[in-house]
Amino acid sequence: MIQLPAAAGVGFKPEHFADIRAMSPDLGFFEIHAENYMGAGGAPHAMLEALRADYALSLHGVGLSIGGARGLDVDHLKRLRALVDRYQPESFSEHLAWASHGGDYLNDLLPLPYTPETLSLVCDHVDQVQEALGRRMLLENPATYVLFHDSTIPEAEFLREVVRRTGCGLLLDVNNVFVSTTNHRTDARRYLADFPLEAVGEIHLGGHAEEELPSGPLLIDNHGAEVAEPVWVLFEEVIARTGPLPSLIEWDNDVPAFPVLLADAVRAEEILRKGRVDAVA
Repeated sequence: MIQLPAAAGVGFKPEHFADIRAMSPDLGFFEIHAENYMGAGGAPHAMLEALRADYALSLHGVGLSIGGARGLDVDHLKRLRALVDRYQPESFSEHLAWASHGGDYLNDLLPLPYTPETLSLVCDHVDQVQEALGRRMLLENPATYVLFHDSTIPEAEFLREVVRRTGCGLLLDVNNVFVSTTNHRTDARRYLADFPLEAVGEIHLGGHAEEELPSGPLLIDNHGAEVAEPVWVLFEEVIARTGPLPSLIEWDNDVPAFPVLLADAVRAEEILRKGRVDAVA
């Protein structure tokens, strides 16, 4: 099974293409959003083909609506399979969320109640995706802002059971852990202690926005800032437990100049390098 290198990567943005070609940065991989490349050709594919020639590639979906109550969009799956066949990415991932209602797609990744019924639905959809793509996928833990009264399964346990039933892997978004546990006034380290780290195939690190409410801080996973210091601390603790893993810097809004993005990747790589040394010691 092909895998991403256990190194730091960044999300690819077209405005960075000239800098990437000029600098040839020492990065483990680039990640793209699959839905941005479902057209047949043009400048997006020209840039992606050039990038793919030199780097490993992680394909990250945002539109499958894995947790949606209706069946998966078969046409969307076909487009996704064509993209996978074209670029042969080392990894494909999607979100534990829903993003559609009826025939309408929403510009958001919405949370799910964690119940036996939802678990069965998500597992069926993961099985369908893996069969359609002919490969193992990774499922990402969400950033959440509400909890459901109907939920009966802790999130980490829910993800562990999805892995057991489907054979999929997980994408651990450390910023999402920090955002969710801060919003729900729970403990990030306790969540990570229960998380099935042995199934993690990729890590995401991103920025968030903060608003102070009368009840305390509300964090929004906006991918629009540098990785916060508490997230770096959690990331280092995870790597101390797992050893180095493919680790992505996500920055999708208010995108900075490429050297700023690269600086966060360099910091992630330093933590991964320490993890390699500790693993040998």
